[in-house]
Amino acid sequence: MKRALLVAVLVLALLALNACAAGPNTLVRTPSPDGDMAGFWRGLWHGIIAPITFVISLFTDSVNFYEVHNNGNWYDLGFVLGTGLLGGGGIMGSRSRRRED
Repeated sequence: MKRALLVAVLVLALLALNACAAGPNTLVRTPSPDGDMAGFWRGLWHGIIAPITFVISLFTDSVNFYEVHNNGNWYDLGFVLGTGLLGGGGIMGSRSRRRED
């Protein structure tokens, strides 16, 4: 009985997490109205300034947190690296160093 309840809870948790997943970006590899398409370097910059643009995007519709007119995975990689640079490097950034006296 306990095992069936545990399995049911895990399945419901997985379904709930899956419902929160983002949908596809239909504008990937589509230039913006000015003909621009964001790549790796622009993704890196957008990742670095992400905390600032997030706060601004809460109060205005003219600033977006993420560029939807991008070239796909390269932009995503730059964005994640940019946020990681600012955030201290992720998991490995929190390790403490052993001090030798």
